[in-house]
Amino acid sequence: MSDRTDQDEAGFAAPASLPALERLALLADTTAQLISNIDVDEALHRVVALMLPRLADWAVIDLVTEADEVSRHLVVQAEQGKLVRREDLQGPMPPVSEDSLMPLSRALRGVASNLAGPETYQGTPDTGIAVEQRRLFQTTGIRTAAIAPIRGPREVVGALTLGRSAASDQDFTADDLTLLEDIARRVGLALENGRHYQRQAQVAKTMQRYLLPQLPQLPGVAMTARYLAAPDASHIGGDWYDAFPLQSGDTALVIGDVVGHDLEAAAGMAQVRNMLRAFAWAEDRPPHHIVEELDHALAHITDVRMATMILGRLKPDADGQWHLRWTSAGHPPPLLVDHNGLTRYLDEARGLLLGTALKQARTDAHIVLPPDATLVLYTDGLIESRTHPLDTGMENLRRHAASLAHRPLDTFADQLLRRARPADNDDDVALLAIRVPSAPPA
Repeated sequence: MSDRTDQDEAGFAAPASLPALERLALLADTTAQLISNIDVDEALHRVVALMLPRLADWAVIDLVTEADEVSRHLVVQAEQGKLVRREDLQGPMPPVSEDSLMPLSRALRGVASNLAGPETYQGTPDTGIAVEQRRLFQTTGIRTAAIAPIRGPREVVGALTLGRSAASDQDFTADDLTLLEDIARRVGLALENGRHYQRQAQVAKTMQRYLLPQLPQLPGVAMTARYLAAPDASHIGGDWYDAFPLQSGDTALVIGDVVGHDLEAAAGMAQVRNMLRAFAWAEDRPPHHIVEELDHALAHITDVRMATMILGRLKPDADGQWHLRWTSAGHPPPLLVDHNGLTRYLDEARGLLLGTALKQARTDAHIVLPPDATLVLYTDGLIESRTHPLDTGMENLRRHAASLAHRPLDTFADQLLRRARPADNDDDVALLAIRVPSAPPA
């Protein structure tokens, strides 16, 4: 067994089995795959595809979790020109021993890179990891293996193993370890960055979930809301909905989107939402005045650069009709759907988005909502697509909403999200739906 310790020089001596230029090309390709893929699992698959069968017949990636548990994350075999993932060999592993001198245990502790073969594990196993390694060699027929630690900037995050079966007549050498270590270092950086990214995304998700409010109860009015996180966690951001009572007895309805897709956008959303609630509660003024005040305050007491939103006031009159007064700050228009499936976008009272610093008068619009009508407030993740114009997304939303007009409101909201959201959209979506009562008896 041959070791490479932490003090060894990285070097660029090419292994006999791979010319120098091809080795450099492999390292460049590995780096490109790791930095161009936020999805770490996908990046690992692509790196394995670069190594097999160029360097070996088998690739094994063992990872140390943040809870210090070990998982055999990926086992791939190059067979007849194809890469086959061997899920039967993947799964949880025993813990890393601090005393074991076996190659994989040493690599998982970050002590050394190693060469190994079936004979390495023929003796009495000193740990559960040694038992699993013996099974790996027996099942795969690996004749010679090279094992290197996967190090992140702060800690060891796993180990990378390449194996050659009996079909290969060339053993791994100490020179091969140099290339493997270079690859493993790049993988380690990507893994630790990926974990940091996932932690940040989880914080944003949790923050978003806890900041979205409980909806008020209004006599005869049904109200429901949905928040759908972005498929790509990097796009979790500042979409929000809100509904709350005002001192006058009216109900404020809000949909908004803070520019950005990260934890900062989620925090900015919280600032804007809380400021808007305070302004709307303290001052019994029309919606456009509240939005003007919010826009003026935005640059002075928040970190938010820009945002879009709609603020509405919903109130009944003495005859049981429901009135909506609203203003828009650069936000997609509300959609009104009556009980017969007739639809209309409420595109009046349009104004500039928040944060432009441009002076332009804002206005309100007013409508009496038809009996049993559904009002839909939504963010642009429900209509925007990379492959179709915005008009197509809005028409798609309108048609699906019309077809669902007869459904109970919760079903309406669930199905509208499922059907209308463009398949290629990578943004989060907030939706607020309100259905007013049927006409009161004459």
